Amino acid sequence: MGNADYAYPSTNVECSHRVAIPQKQPFLKSLKYNLKETFFPDDPLRQFKNQPASRRFILGLTYFFPIFDWAPRYTFEFLKSDFISGITIASLAIPQGISYAKLANLPPILGLYSSFIPPLVYAMMGSSRDLAVGTVAVASLLTASMLGNEVNANENPKLYLHLAFTATFFAGVFQASLGLLRLGFIVDFLSHATIIGFMAGAATVVILQQLKGILGLDHFTHSTDLVSVLRSVFSQTHQWRWESAVLGFCFLFFLLITRYFSKRKPKFFWVSAMAPLTSVILGSILVYVTHAEKHGVQVVGHLKKGLNPPSFADLAFVSPYLSTAIKTGIVTGVIALAEGIAVGRSFAMFKNYHIDGNKEMIAFGTMNIVGSCTSCYLTTGPFSRSAVNFNAGCKTAVSNIVMALAVMVTLLFLTPLFHYTPLVVLSSIIIAAMLGLIDYEAAIHLWSVDKFDFIVCMGAYGGVIFSSVEIGLVIAVAISLLRLLLFVARPKTFILGNIPNSMIYRNVEQYPNTSSVPGVLILEIDAPIYFANAGYLRERIARWVDEEEEKLKSSGETTLQYVILDMGAVGNIDTSGISMLEEVKKVMDRRELKLVMANPGAEVMKKLNKSKFIEKIGQEWIFLTVGEAVGACNFILHTGKPNPSKEESEADDKV
Repeated sequence: MGNADYAYPSTNVECSHRVAIPQKQPFLKSLKYNLKETFFPDDPLRQFKNQPASRRFILGLTYFFPIFDWAPRYTFEFLKSDFISGITIASLAIPQGISYAKLANLPPILGLYSSFIPPLVYAMMGSSRDLAVGTVAVASLLTASMLGNEVNANENPKLYLHLAFTATFFAGVFQASLGLLRLGFIVDFLSHATIIGFMAGAATVVILQQLKGILGLDHFTHSTDLVSVLRSVFSQTHQWRWESAVLGFCFLFFLLITRYFSKRKPKFFWVSAMAPLTSVILGSILVYVTHAEKHGVQVVGHLKKGLNPPSFADLAFVSPYLSTAIKTGIVTGVIALAEGIAVGRSFAMFKNYHIDGNKEMIAFGTMNIVGSCTSCYLTTGPFSRSAVNFNAGCKTAVSNIVMALAVMVTLLFLTPLFHYTPLVVLSSIIIAAMLGLIDYEAAIHLWSVDKFDFIVCMGAYGGVIFSSVEIGLVIAVAISLLRLLLFVARPKTFILGNIPNSMIYRNVEQYPNTSSVPGVLILEIDAPIYFANAGYLRERIARWVDEEEEKLKSSGETTLQYVILDMGAVGNIDTSGISMLEEVKKVMDRRELKLVMANPGAEVMKKLNKSKFIEKIGQEWIFLTVGEAVGACNFILHTGKPNPSKEESEADDKV
């Protein structure tokens, strides 16, 4: 960045524009605006304006129950597509439901119950056309981990079951409350990198947990960390059952082969979707024919017929374990929301439609509240099932209704057929599904784009596999918040230079061909100025000035006389920030430097005016653009005349 060939842009300083000070706004009006922008950025009440009462009632009904909006336009062509999609995802939902219920240490029948009532509720209230509702492995693992720390599912299964229903109820209340109170932005604290690492870590833990089923072990650790699981596996080598292991790896190979084939041939998506149910059928036949259950192969056992029994009376609101149920509900509820909304938005983007995050939270919350009262545990929109639904060509949420009806038929008539289903097949199904959640390509992409995001991802992953699922989540959120605080507390500042033959000033590191302005240092502050970064900015500005003066002194160039602060990126400022500017001005005055400001925004000008800072610096030293500020400084430097803007200001004051 040199200045030997700097050409002074032609600037008519007398025609420079004054920076306007916004008119004062009533406090209540400003508060109303800020609250609206915080909680109602999508302006959901816009559609109700200038509408009669009857129309408002209909709009309100369709807001909470979108089915009333699209159902009148439903066609037979849609039904054909949704029927195929519903049957396809039902073939995946049934074996996965049984598998994930076992993962949560719950009776397998609850996995089928949870694939019946919640999808019906979501079909009426959800705004996604592609989301396929059901149980998920991560939430199941969290339920088992958090509740299992307090109650042993084998020693006290009734209490454990009641706590699972209670946790689901509180998860639903929490989710619905976030949606009703428009607090969906809380979920945004789970960044993309956090979710990638957390999901991969949880998937790894789930896979390790399935070694119990694959190896046919009767006793296994309740801990989820890597060390405890491996210790439990290798301390029982004498109890490994080779029959179970061979069966498990054969079915796992079959599931992975079908998935690979479906990825290579997208038209044959149904091959991968049908593979889990096919595995269950083949495994059950094999066990029944060979009587393998008598040779160490564990089976599901009896599954009672019938639809979901009511469970509202089982909710343990007065239990000494109530706090555990609430904590489990909130944690699993947040994870379920993050996964469900992320999956819904992904598929909505493919089909070019919009889903409302807050409405989705209300739908998720309602279906989990209803589910907790009908013998279901936590459900959301899992990626694998939704991907199958999407690839099967679903058109609306009717695919969830078809799936629920298929599960209903299974509950009424087909549950005895699952008696001989080997647990090792369920473990294979879970492992195959979890391998898809370990997105190593996304982690590599994070490393190439943003190293800090990669650290967040690895922090979440390491916390999950080496400690616990909850600790991993806490670590990931803590690292994300730390990054957010660092962005706020250590904002970027840049030296600006002039792009030759223009009035444009840009970062000298990004544009090395820019020219410095003799006697003038131009700094850009790239963030709002708050108490958290005011001290840092004061020291950083002083350091920029010291470095510039040392450079000019060593090169024998013109001494520094003006420091221009480009405030274009400063969206707001608080009292600590104003105090910082006052201190900077005093320091500049002592060093016989003039502080100049350029391009301050409306909110900044309003607060600077109220604090009397504009009077201290002089409004004639606040310019609309960096170019005008540089022009005014050059006018004084090279003519020796006082600032014309100041003369005009003084003349105006006399008048």
